[in-house]
Amino acid sequence: MDVLHITDLEAAINHWRQRAPAGPGAALAPELAALAEVYARMVIEHRDELDAAHLPAAARRAWLVWYAGTPDAPCIAVCSTAQGDAVCKGCGRTEAEVRDWPALGPWAKRAVWRRITREGTALRFTRYAERAR
Repeated sequence: MDVLHITDLEAAINHWRQRAPAGPGAALAPELAALAEVYARMVIEHRDELDAAHLPAAARRAWLVWYAGTPDAPCIAVCSTAQGDAVCKGCGRTEAEVRDWPALGPWAKRAVWRRITREGTALRFTRYAERAR
């Protein structure tokens, strides 16, 4: 199941706030309004995740525009899965995630990004952080 996590939704909202600031009378850009409606619903329902299949079309389009501007792979060219590690010391992905990355959709890729960021143990988040930028 593809899910939208609230942290990705917040990042997309901030992207659109910078890209299309509120207009006269504090009117929100359509993309921002669509995302804000989903965000409000999630907050009211005390949810961290939402099945992506339930996203309104406008919110899905706005999220995908934000997603297109994010880094695709977390690789920092310090791959240890090629040397037999089950989890890459460089990026934190499992061997299967590294292998299947090109076939993963945006929702699955963001789930991996959230996990490796939360764990923060890969070199991409430690002494090689400047390389990741």
